Amino acid sequence: MKARLAAAIAAGFLALGSGIGLTAVAAWLIARAAAHPPVLELMVAVVAVRAFGISKGVFRYAERLLAHEVAFVALARLRLQLYHRLVRLAPAGLAGWRQGDVLTRLADDVSGVQDRYARVRIPSASAALAGVLATAIAGALLPLAAVVLACGLVVAGLVVPHTLVALSAWSDRRLQGDRADLASRTVESLDMADELTVLGGLPDHVARVRRVAGRLAKAEYRLAWGQGAAAGLGMLTLGLTTSLILVVAIPAVGKGRLDGPALAVLALLPLASFDAISGLTAAAHERARVAASLDRVDEVMAAEPPVPEPRVSAPKLRPVNSTITVRALAARWPGMDQDVLHAIDLDLSPGKRIALVGPSGAGKSTLLAVLLRFCPYTGDIRLGGVPLMEVPEQTLRATVGLAAADAHIFDSTIEANLRLARPAAAPGELSQALARAGLWEWVKTLPRGLQTPVGEHGHRLSGGQRQRLALARALLADVPVLLCDEPDAHLDPILADHLLRDLLTVAEDRSLVVVTHRPSGLEAFDEVVTLDRGRRIIGGI
Repeated sequence: MKARLAAAIAAGFLALGSGIGLTAVAAWLIARAAAHPPVLELMVAVVAVRAFGISKGVFRYAERLLAHEVAFVALARLRLQLYHRLVRLAPAGLAGWRQGDVLTRLADDVSGVQDRYARVRIPSASAALAGVLATAIAGALLPLAAVVLACGLVVAGLVVPHTLVALSAWSDRRLQGDRADLASRTVESLDMADELTVLGGLPDHVARVRRVAGRLAKAEYRLAWGQGAAAGLGMLTLGLTTSLILVVAIPAVGKGRLDGPALAVLALLPLASFDAISGLTAAAHERARVAASLDRVDEVMAAEPPVPEPRVSAPKLRPVNSTITVRALAARWPGMDQDVLHAIDLDLSPGKRIALVGPSGAGKSTLLAVLLRFCPYTGDIRLGGVPLMEVPEQTLRATVGLAAADAHIFDSTIEANLRLARPAAAPGELSQALARAGLWEWVKTLPRGLQTPVGEHGHRLSGGQRQRLALARALLADVPVLLCDEPDAHLDPILADHLLRDLLTVAEDRSLVVVTHRPSGLEAFDEVVTLDRGRRIIGGI
C-alpha cells in the first residue's frame, strides 16, 4: 500500500514537473529563437519540449492509474471492515441509526476514502513537490524572483484555500448531516408510501423532504461559493506574483544579471507553477468534506456491539453436537431499564421440536435473539457443552440459523436470494431446498425459472411464497438448529396451517424452535413453551 502510494505521488510529481519544464523550456526557446541563433543551439531545447510534452501525458496517465489503484484498495479494505462491524452490531446495535443514515454511511461516506487518496493526499504531495521544483528553477535564474514566487505559491496554495475552508467548516459538517437526513427521509417515503397515502400523511412527509433538500441546497451553495472565492483569489495572487517577478526581474536584465530568454522563463514560470499547485486548492476543500465523511464512518467502527466478541475463538471449541441448554436466563435489549426475560430454563436436544407461544411482548423473539447472540444476557447458555460466549462466530452461524417473519427478500432473482445462504450450492441443491419448502413445482412453471426476479422486498410474490422462499433459504444453509420466528405471520389460517405442517416435515432431524401465535398444530411439537411477561409458564398453552 505504501509503495503504491509513493509511486502515485512520484508519477504525479513527474507529470506536474513535466508541465513546468515544458513551459520553461518553451519560453526560453521562443525568446532565444527570436534572435535567430544557429539552429544547433536550439536543438536540445526542441527535443526537450517534445520530451516534456510526451512525458506529461504519460506520467499523468500513470498517476491516475496508480492513484485509483491505491484508492480502490483502501476502499475495499474499509468497506470490508465496515461490513464486518455492521454484522457485529446488527440488529440491536443499529437501533440508534435510521436506515437511510446507515445506507449513507455505507455508500457515500465510505467513498470518502477513495477521495482521501485520489483527491487529497496524492495531489497535495505532488503539488507541493512541484512548487518546490518551480521555486528551485526560479532561484537558479534569480534568487529574489524565487522568493516572490515562493510567497505567491504559499498564499495561493495554502493560506487562501485553508482560510476559506476553515470559514466554511460549519457548512461542510451541515452538508454531510443534511445528506444523511435527506437519504433517510427519502428511503422512508419510498418504503412507507402506501401507508402514508392511506393515512393522509404523504404531503406532510414530502414537505419535510423538500425542507431538508432546501437546506442541503443552501449548504452546497455556500460550499460552492467558497470554492469559487478560492479560485478567484488564486487567480488574483497569480497576477500579483507575475507582476512582482517582472518588477524585480526587469531591472536585473538592465544590470546584466539576467538575459532576455531567462526573463521570458521567469515571466511564464508562475503560470505553470500555479497551475501545478491548483491541486492544493481543490485538495483543501476535499479534505474538509472527506474528514466529515470519515468521522461518520468512524462512529460506526467505534460503536460497541451489544454482545461482546467471543472471549475464546480457538477451533478446538467447535461444539461436538447441537445440544443447547439454557439455565437461569435473563436478558434485556440495550437501552432498556428492565429485563425482558426472567429465569428461563430450556433444553433443546438434537432433533427436538419446541413451540414458543404467548402474547405479544412476552419475550419469544428476544429468546431467539439471545440464542443467536444478538442480545446481551445473563445466565448460562451452552452450545454443545461450550458456553455460548466462547463459541466462535463462524461456528455459531454454521450451527444455529434463523428464518424470521420479516426475512429480507432482495430485489433480485429467486436463485440469487437462495444463494445468500450458500453461494457455492449446486443447482440440484437449490431445487431440493425449494422442493422441501413447497415452492419448486411453482418455480418450474415460471418462464425464467430460478432466474425470475422477485421485485423489491419480494413484492412480486405472495405472502406465502415470500415466507416459503425465506424458509428454503434457511433450509439451504443446512444448519442443525433452526429458529423460526412466526413463519406463519401475515398468512390466512389455511396457508398458515399448511406452512407450519410443511415446516415440521422438512425439518427432518434438525432441532427446531418455532415462535407462533396459532393454537392449532401444537400437538405435533415435542414441547410447547409458554412465555408471559418474560417468564415461562409451566403447563400453560
